[in-house]
Amino acid sequence: MDYRFLGRSGLKVPVLSFGAGTFGGSGPLFGAWGNTDVDEARRLVDICLEAGVNLFDTADVYSGGASEAVLGAALKGRRDQALISTKTSLPMGDAPNEAGSSRHRLIRAVEDALKRLGTDYIDLLQLHAFDAATPVEEVLSTLDALVRAGKVRYVGVSNFSGWQIMKALGVADQHGWPRYVANQVYYSLIGRDYEWDLMPLGADQGLGALVWSPLGWGRLTGKIRRGAPLPEQSRLHETASFGPPVDDELLYRVVDALEEIAGETGKTVPQVALNWLIQRPTVSSVIIGARNETQLRQNLGAVGWTLTAEQIATLDAASRVTAPYPHFPYHRQEGFARLNPPMIG
Repeated sequence: MDYRFLGRSGLKVPVLSFGAGTFGGSGPLFGAWGNTDVDEARRLVDICLEAGVNLFDTADVYSGGASEAVLGAALKGRRDQALISTKTSLPMGDAPNEAGSSRHRLIRAVEDALKRLGTDYIDLLQLHAFDAATPVEEVLSTLDALVRAGKVRYVGVSNFSGWQIMKALGVADQHGWPRYVANQVYYSLIGRDYEWDLMPLGADQGLGALVWSPLGWGRLTGKIRRGAPLPEQSRLHETASFGPPVDDELLYRVVDALEEIAGETGKTVPQVALNWLIQRPTVSSVIIGARNETQLRQNLGAVGWTLTAEQIATLDAASRVTAPYPHFPYHRQEGFARLNPPMIG
């Protein structure tokens, strides 16, 4: 397993990390993902640690805290071998203070997460969504207090826009509070919006990307093909509406390219899709999920080899879409391109 620094921090993370969204799964979304109990979770953690995957990602909102509880039980007795990333800010109930990033909410959320995880510190705490109602100073000063208390070691965000991140970084620098070092983002061959604003921001400001749903919300597993109906057993029948929308022609164009390269390399479609992501700028770790040992071992096969430059170019071309304003002039006109060269092809 290869390791990279998490953004502009001194923490090294594996290029593949494990997403525990299937642990204790319940409800219309997480229940469709999977319902891994403690015994099966312990086995999946065993396989991850043996492969060098020591970063485990979860969130309080995943099945109402059950994911954190199952992960904590699976790591019992070997907490020192693992890095735990969890998230908070999304609603955990209907009461007025059960959502957001207020001082009240953050302190309580961290205390609750520590209990469920069975640990006394969180390696990486990420805000799961921007809270426009709470002053940035209140959010960051609270995170600073949690870091100083030893309950949190690093902080990051997820699902923030570029201006929201930059505003927070400016305030953090002004007061000497901890800077965000991670940005957990949706990024895949059928969802490259991350590249327009957030990737250049991450490179400039030192935020490492932790990629969620790297297989395009389950669409790049090799089971979806042009001209064929959605397989009956696909979870997309229940979960498609929860995830980012995808243009069908883009999807099939990418799948065709993935199948071609899978044939050339002897790898599977998801392994090719994951390997492409691992090589993208600013990506610190790609979060993989699995409902069972077979899925996990297949995803682990995305490392230990590298796509050729020609294969990467093929995937880049198949997945490329017109950049939204104000980005598209920079890719079409030479004068703009000289001032703002794209980070990727």
